[in-house]
Amino acid sequence: MPPLTPLSRRDALRLLGAGITLAAGGCSKPVETIVPYVRSPEELLPGVPVRYATALSLSGWARGVHAIAVDGRPIKIEGNPLHPGSLGATDVFAEAAILDLYDPDRSRTVTERVNGIASWDMFERALNGPLAMVRGARGRGLHLVTGRVTSPTLARQIDLLLGQLPEAVWHLHEAVDEDNAERGAERAFGRRLRALPRLDRAETILCVGADPLGPGPDQIRLSNALIGRRRDTARFGRLYVAEAALTLTGVKADARRAVHPFDQPAILTIVANALGAGLPAPALSEATRLFAQAAADDLKAQQGRALVLVGGALAPECHALAHWINARLRAPVDFILPPEGIEGRRPASLLDLADALDRGDVTCLAILGGDPVATAPADLDLAKRIGRARFSVHAGLHGHETASATHWHLPLTHELESWSDLRATDGTVSLVQPLLRPLYDGRSLHEILPLFSGRTATAGYALVRETWRERGGADFEGWWRRGLHDGLIEGTAAAILDPGEPRLIALPDGGRGEGLTVELRPDPCLWDGRFANNAWLQECPKPISKQVWGNALALSRAEAGRRGLEAGDVVRASAGGRSIEVPVVIESGVAEGVGVLTLGYGRERAGAIGNGIGANAYALASAASPWLVTGVDLAKSDRTETILRTQNYVEIEGETKKLYRQIDLAALASAEPKGVGAAQPSLLAPWKGDADGHAWAMVIDTDACIGCNACVVACQSENNVPVVGPEEIARGRMMHWLRIDIYDEGSPEAPRAGFQPVPCMHCEHAPCEPVCPVAASVHDGEGLNLQVYNRCVGTRFCEANCPYKVRRFNFFGYADGQPYANLGAESVKAQRNPNVTVRARGVMEKCTYCIQRIATERQAAARDGREMEAVATACQSACPTRAIHFGDLAKPGSAIAQMRQDPRHYALMEELNTRPRTTYLANLRAPNPDLKEDRS
Repeated sequence: MPPLTPLSRRDALRLLGAGITLAAGGCSKPVETIVPYVRSPEELLPGVPVRYATALSLSGWARGVHAIAVDGRPIKIEGNPLHPGSLGATDVFAEAAILDLYDPDRSRTVTERVNGIASWDMFERALNGPLAMVRGARGRGLHLVTGRVTSPTLARQIDLLLGQLPEAVWHLHEAVDEDNAERGAERAFGRRLRALPRLDRAETILCVGADPLGPGPDQIRLSNALIGRRRDTARFGRLYVAEAALTLTGVKADARRAVHPFDQPAILTIVANALGAGLPAPALSEATRLFAQAAADDLKAQQGRALVLVGGALAPECHALAHWINARLRAPVDFILPPEGIEGRRPASLLDLADALDRGDVTCLAILGGDPVATAPADLDLAKRIGRARFSVHAGLHGHETASATHWHLPLTHELESWSDLRATDGTVSLVQPLLRPLYDGRSLHEILPLFSGRTATAGYALVRETWRERGGADFEGWWRRGLHDGLIEGTAAAILDPGEPRLIALPDGGRGEGLTVELRPDPCLWDGRFANNAWLQECPKPISKQVWGNALALSRAEAGRRGLEAGDVVRASAGGRSIEVPVVIESGVAEGVGVLTLGYGRERAGAIGNGIGANAYALASAASPWLVTGVDLAKSDRTETILRTQNYVEIEGETKKLYRQIDLAALASAEPKGVGAAQPSLLAPWKGDADGHAWAMVIDTDACIGCNACVVACQSENNVPVVGPEEIARGRMMHWLRIDIYDEGSPEAPRAGFQPVPCMHCEHAPCEPVCPVAASVHDGEGLNLQVYNRCVGTRFCEANCPYKVRRFNFFGYADGQPYANLGAESVKAQRNPNVTVRARGVMEKCTYCIQRIATERQAAARDGREMEAVATACQSACPTRAIHFGDLAKPGSAIAQMRQDPRHYALMEELNTRPRTTYLANLRAPNPDLKEDRS
């Protein structure tokens, strides 16, 4: 027997990486070819990240991304700069998709409601009987329910199935739909069209109930366009917003007014009449009428560069009138045919399905994706009705509410595990490629759908290639690889149409009715509830309220006062014979007579993270009015509930203007940069410069920041920042390395707010350093304030001495033995970035300017014998508006050095003389001088 020899370091690392990969549950590469490699080349080093272009969907629409994998493990999502839906950036949902992939509560196997765990073969045998019946009736009795279908391959498959079974019915349900907008276009132009506003060419914009900067599939494109245009002060324009409660767009508005949803159509009427519509003059308060008239005058003066947008909660007639107004303004709007769906086929609705179930006409019900039981209007009572189907099956990532209502549940693969294709909102097609084999026994929708036509399951890879084989031409393999490499198929954007002259549609008479009106909105963190079991998003602060781990009914201070309510009071909200219990939160900028509640909470079968969190807003919705609930009665209970927030409301006279600099556009010419002057006297040792030849710094443009939190979740994903859970949040123990503060120098009735991202300041005169007894907080030769984790003994002196409060302490082993809920599962561990330490209990941690990325570029430059190139931090890469800039002050002519000379430049709390390396550009506003600030 030969003598044993010790393992080399390379072999040990290789075996360690293999062990982690196996522990992730089979994180191996798919059999099919994916880009950039099939067989690992010899020069591929273990631990070196590899990027794959793919796409992630939100309500069916694609956002192109680069998924980063290490040794076969996807660990991070970044934007694809070639994709029109992402433009190289991300949103919170794309960033958090990586955690959904490793969710321990994902469905792992086929289940049958009576007998429990089953198999695919058992399901296929059970399906044969119902299929034989519907095939004998040319498909009658087969009802297929899907979400929005933008996949050309899936559309082709559904079309083929309905061609074989012409009596079958396809139903479409998307919880956050665009039905009012599509019906409005149909009334204006005689056909359903999709409007694509060009905010990069619109200088005066009026948003009536619309939130183009808010969460949604098109947030990245729209916010990038608007903020990109406003960087040119000559084209800064003016943004008017009329809304029921403060939104991200409302925060960025130059003129904003809180308006009841039933008064918002009157604003459109006033604007239309200013353009010659001749509609009956509506009744409005004098202040709102003046607001509408000022907006109308501005819009008329900017014809060709003016635009009106209407929110999805408003009636189709409002959307139709907006089209008429935009036509008069020659507004920069493109029109395309809706790229979702199947040409020549209009899907039925859930209401049609409910009627069919009541009649007993449903032999076989297949719900493919989504959770209609949880997200359908409560008056449909879908869970009860589904029980009337003779055979029912649900396919999904989780065994949630819909899965519990059907006879069978099939596990779906995640988009990072499967082949597909998806369209962006402009119609551009992305190829979706897997980064690893399915972790569990799941299949994609493409592989499940053939079972309903009696065919055997076909690999998704082959089905997607079949869809595009003709377009690929003679060199299909080369064309295919280019599409996978780029992440999109060129030339697939929908054709721009001439919609013709829109009809002038009069708005219906309507009143507020009795009681409170509650506006339901998609949640900025959970969207429609599909992300309820994502711990990153549950702990992500809502941009306006900063609430985490729950939702609350937002009321104005005056409305709450009239009803004798205070923040935290739990009320019973009743409407239409249905009721929920929900805590009250008091927010600035909410219209009188209105409450606002977000969707996605109150889940019963979301999983270990999402169960029992918040109130179920869907329980108040009706099929007739899914977004506005009228006649809501509020009854105060004897309970109170703590509203968990990561930022408390503090009011200090005069401090807001000092901490958050705002400049009116007219005063910009006389502004001077702040925070770059000579150092004030200090007891600290003077900064001796950057000995290593680099001086890293960050400048954040608060005028560009829309508060979307993409940077917060990106930092969490990149740096293995742990989730602490609601109990720890209640004690003030959040762990985010980056937060976004909201400042408001207006009044509760008329907020004048703005967002300020706050990472570590990396001070040159860092107050945290001299107080550390073990030198765990130190400076390096490139200006970075470092935290040496293995020195830290947890005195927390540095945290006490930090005026910016950006340091976080591990009171428990959140990521090391004491995780929240099920976040210690082996699958979750597979997400962690191997280039960043996982911190233990008792250690202080904070933002490092993504030092691991700096080190990677330094090593690459040394290896290649060149100078270091630009380094992008995780927060910078994620930002959809490019508000965050990072660079080297020591590099001659660097953009970061020039930004520090900008007239808008300032340092946070510069009077403390900490000389921070993280500095800011002031927020800009262009108020209408003829319009007084809204004070009512």
